[in-house]
Amino acid sequence: MKSYHLEFSQKMPVSLTEAWSFFSSPLNLAKITPKEMAFTVTSNTTAATQMYPGMIITYKVSPLLGIKLDWMTEITQVQHEKYFIDEQRFGPYKFWHHQHHFQEIPGGVLMKDILTYGMPLGILGQLANGIFVANKLQQIFSYRKQKIEALFGTYTTPTS
Repeated sequence: MKSYHLEFSQKMPVSLTEAWSFFSSPLNLAKITPKEMAFTVTSNTTAATQMYPGMIITYKVSPLLGIKLDWMTEITQVQHEKYFIDEQRFGPYKFWHHQHHFQEIPGGVLMKDILTYGMPLGILGQLANGIFVANKLQQIFSYRKQKIEALFGTYTTPTS
């Protein structure tokens, strides 16, 4: 199986505690996902629920042509205010491993996403990735970057 690797990073002018609180709540993912994907958390999760190792989260998502898909991820690792990892258990990918890292920096937080994924259907999946999946993932993370700036503001390097 061929795997693909993407990395994204963003600086935010917020405290590490504020960033962690927002990103470790499963319901906030819908706030930073493009509306046309109709992303909905379907598991029994409340706004106060924080991620923990072994947590299963289920979603409905429409990544292409309005077709609704079920997606299930498991939070496999959590180090409070440092990182968490989600892995697909059921869904559109053959393999999905997504690391979310948080680091305090002067004037805010550096957030880094490291995504490794694989496509189903062999050569057809590889073609699909080359034609639209990789681009769609880039668009999703670009949208997230804009939404995060709208929610938290634009990071500027502090002057000393």
